[in-house]
Amino acid sequence: MNAEAPNPPSAAPRRINLLVLPNFTLLSLGSLLEPMRMANQLAGRELYDWRLVSADGQQVVASDGVRLAVDAAIEDAPPCDLLIVAGGWDITASFTDAHLDYLRQQASQGLRLGAVCTGTYVLAAAGLMDGHPCSIHWENMASLHEQHPLVLCTNQLFTITDQRVTSSGGTAPLDMMLNLIAGEHGVSLSNAISQMFVIDRIRSDTEHQKVPLKVTTGLAPQKLMEAVGLMEANIEEPISLQELSELLGVSRRQLERLFKGNLNCSPCRYYMRVRLHRARQLLKQTTLSIIEIALLCGFVSTPHFSKCYRSHLGISPRQERRQVCAAAQSGTAHAEGAAPTSSANAVGSATRPGCRLVRTEPSFGAVALEQA
Repeated sequence: MNAEAPNPPSAAPRRINLLVLPNFTLLSLGSLLEPMRMANQLAGRELYDWRLVSADGQQVVASDGVRLAVDAAIEDAPPCDLLIVAGGWDITASFTDAHLDYLRQQASQGLRLGAVCTGTYVLAAAGLMDGHPCSIHWENMASLHEQHPLVLCTNQLFTITDQRVTSSGGTAPLDMMLNLIAGEHGVSLSNAISQMFVIDRIRSDTEHQKVPLKVTTGLAPQKLMEAVGLMEANIEEPISLQELSELLGVSRRQLERLFKGNLNCSPCRYYMRVRLHRARQLLKQTTLSIIEIALLCGFVSTPHFSKCYRSHLGISPRQERRQVCAAAQSGTAHAEGAAPTSSANAVGSATRPGCRLVRTEPSFGAVALEQA
């Protein structure tokens, strides 16, 4: 954690504008805001002053259907020291040229930019992340890398530099803000905030965001974790089981026992799941062609890719892509149409676009695939 000298009591509050995108994740936004609120409360003065901004100044609907009022439209946004983009699910359909133009205009003035959850993707789409290290939710790392190869995407929970401040999703923005607060106002204040939030520790920017294999499978053997790591690092050009065994210094029989005993499948089957997981992410989160995705995920031909995809997931890649397109069109129609006519208290899936479309959102299937 950074431990710079705290700002003097006479310093002006840090002004932060939050550009909230449709389908934003409420948890990530709350994790970003609450540390600043608590910093002001514990300090007894205004250390942070924030404003919520949307493209047109109208309320924004979160991924869970909650409607959030904002303070201003982007054209009326007050001056700030830091502009943070708050993203969520289906990020490729959640921003417009107006968002991108606004971000580019702010960047041209030398403003420090940031993002939480999938907001980093929007900064990249605006051409503002090339050459910058950054963090994004782990499910969007593959699509970000393929579509914006000049962006230095890391697997860190969050990344803080002089020009950019980015975080993955969930509660990671809270850790990012606590580290920023420590750097600007001292570790004591940051620790006090964590105590108020009943947090046992503040994570640093050196920690990775994806849950380790040993957490999801119990105390997994080191060789198994190394094997999975090698598989995840060699998707475009898969390595053979023999090569994997040699790299790990174990026999093929030992390797097979490791996977069978801990993951209840063979190494080859698990490797196939890893590659198909990546393929499904790219199908749902990018506009890459099916043949491009097949090659990026180590399949020698489109027919072979389609056969494996259907065998494991019960649907072809082409059908998967069609479902995503249909869901996007349905979501757009809902947003542009009249409000639901059911009572205000109705919160079932029939009245909530986030609930109705959840099975076709880009992140759906990650867990189910691992259990297939």
